[in-house]
Amino acid sequence: MQRFQTWLDLGDRFVTAVRLVFIALMALLLVVAMASLATKLVTAVWVEGALAFETLQMLFNDALFVLIILAVVRTLFINDSFTYALTFLEVGFVVLLRKLILLETTPEEAWVLLVLGLVSALFFGLIVYTHYLKHDIVPPET
Repeated sequence: MQRFQTWLDLGDRFVTAVRLVFIALMALLLVVAMASLATKLVTAVWVEGALAFETLQMLFNDALFVLIILAVVRTLFINDSFTYALTFLEVGFVVLLRKLILLETTPEEAWVLLVLGLVSALFFGLIVYTHYLKHDIVPPET
């Protein structure tokens, strides 16, 4: 039994080490994505002055990508399952918004836009409702 417990402890340490490596890689990816976004923003404003719609769309898309990475990194440090679920709702909402931005607005895509818009509205409603539940259930810290 002692050998089995030692083996489990070793496995637990290995999983913890892999988790820490993954957190470090995701943090590095976040820093690189933020630096890339800042560089694109500064360059676009410097070159164009007043930004065109296509440039704003590209920058907004990159900003949403950074927001997704930031939310994923944040979830790696959450221990509360309620907050964890809420964070994944928020990530799903941002992913849907990013898809809506990238989707071409042609008449053939109208149904897809409508469905994605309704689903993102549902996600937003769930996020607001979950925030309400969290503040209603969890007593404020003193």
